Amino acid sequence: MSFTMHGIGVSEGIAIGQAHLLSHATLEVAHYTVREHEVANEIARFDAAIKEVQAELQTLHENMAANVPAELAAFLDLHRMILSDPIISKAASKRIKEQHCNAEWALKQQLDELLERFDEIEDNYLRERKADVIQVGERILKALMGHPGHVPPPADLEQNNILVAHDLSPAELILFKQHRFAAFITDIGGPMSHTAIVARSLNVPSIAALHHARQLVREEDTLVVDGTQGVVIVNPDKQVLAEYKLRQNQRELERQKLKRLKLTRSTTLDGTAVELQANIELPQDIEQVKENGAMGIGLFRSEFLYLNRPDLPSEEEQLEAYRKVAQKMRGLPVTIRTLDLGADKSMNGTERGPNPALGLRAIRLCLAEPQMFHTQLRAILRATNYGNIRILIPMLSNVAELNQTLQSIELAKTSLDKDRIPYNHRVEIGGMIEIPAAALALGLFIKKLDFLSIGTNDLIQYTLAIDRADDAVAHLYDPLHPAVLHLIAHIIATANKAGVPIAVCGEMAGDVSLTRLLLGLGLRQFSMHPAYLLSVKQQVLRTNIPEITGLTQKILKADEPEKVRELLSRLNS
Repeated sequence: MSFTMHGIGVSEGIAIGQAHLLSHATLEVAHYTVREHEVANEIARFDAAIKEVQAELQTLHENMAANVPAELAAFLDLHRMILSDPIISKAASKRIKEQHCNAEWALKQQLDELLERFDEIEDNYLRERKADVIQVGERILKALMGHPGHVPPPADLEQNNILVAHDLSPAELILFKQHRFAAFITDIGGPMSHTAIVARSLNVPSIAALHHARQLVREEDTLVVDGTQGVVIVNPDKQVLAEYKLRQNQRELERQKLKRLKLTRSTTLDGTAVELQANIELPQDIEQVKENGAMGIGLFRSEFLYLNRPDLPSEEEQLEAYRKVAQKMRGLPVTIRTLDLGADKSMNGTERGPNPALGLRAIRLCLAEPQMFHTQLRAILRATNYGNIRILIPMLSNVAELNQTLQSIELAKTSLDKDRIPYNHRVEIGGMIEIPAAALALGLFIKKLDFLSIGTNDLIQYTLAIDRADDAVAHLYDPLHPAVLHLIAHIIATANKAGVPIAVCGEMAGDVSLTRLLLGLGLRQFSMHPAYLLSVKQQVLRTNIPEITGLTQKILKADEPEKVRELLSRLNS
């Protein structure tokens, strides 16, 4: 049966392929009937999963280093105790026997019932043990369902597989960078979530907020994914399939034409030079950066080195990643953002606060974990020996944070001097302006920083009080909101007046419909996903800045959304 679903297009393009369903134990548990003569085998399967998890915890306990905190051993002991408690192990087996249901369903039902009791407990300590029960339950479910933690794609994946999931974390998408998926579609998520941003960096079509895709789509269904329109067509007929194949070919021809601009200087018609740089997550992204002729790395999201692993990356491991990027860029600038964890990107085993976007994240987390920050700063400073590396500090909100950060950098330099390890003493330090407070108090930051970079994704989120990962309010996320435009115009004008280099590294930089607007506001440095660089360059080459300045000012003065979009359309015509 053919049918169509509509969601939010988060990465443009058209993909045609077969559905591959990604399942998460915590989200989806099958329920099916077990025949009388199969009940004993199902109980045995459940008991085997319990023993497997017991063995995992025992191995973790035995392999703990001597200097690990006592709390970790206590944590493992608690999980082993929960695992052996009859209220889970025996009660689930009893459900299988009485209800003739599969082990996964029996466990899920037992866990749900148990967790309801935790909500009624008044003691805070005991109530917080609910999370431990959930974690133990997840381990058992993963053992039952054959999940090793992250669900690996099939070994025989071909390029035309389309991943269908309820949700995908940025960490999972990074795992899939090594596989050749044609597209990603998810039930939830917004166009500016970190997951959407990573999907765009992979340069594959992606659609979020489909709500029921994971339930309605079956394994190996034929899918057409139109990331531009936010449409998924399941099992299309021959005529529709032929039409989309034609559109797909036309889009590919346009991409091939753009490649001719790779070596063309990025200069406007009036002779103004515009610097176009690239955003990356991992060292292997450099190949795509060079293919698209970027003039440097404007944003290296270093936190992705910390994901999908049980431990922190060592100083040497980080140094190797930074060195590799610096050397491959051959003297072009490489801007490394210190790790920005704590919102929708978190390390294994770390707890998220009640409101992660406003909590302990980015530079706040780094200053709260000085040893982790010290290790990263040493690695970045050491890498300055191999190329033109700069340090970018995320989520600054006040000068006290900046002063602490600068002190941390000096401490890292002192420790390297003590160890007689060489580095560039004149490394440039920059700050991300992505909190309205920092934008409005910009003069205080300009005095202490060598360069600035506007993180438009979070700036818009915090200015408009919108969770950019929530599809329920995604329609309110608006880069053309007058308040947002005035903040961006203020930041650019203030930096230009002070002679401090200013760039935009958020998603607005790669949106070709906003290129002329940003140029008219005085921006001369853009950093974006490599896939969008040539399209933006083409728009730069077609632009005469003196001709667009007046219309840009009219857009700033407009207060009606319809008027803003009408003027923007004229600006781009």
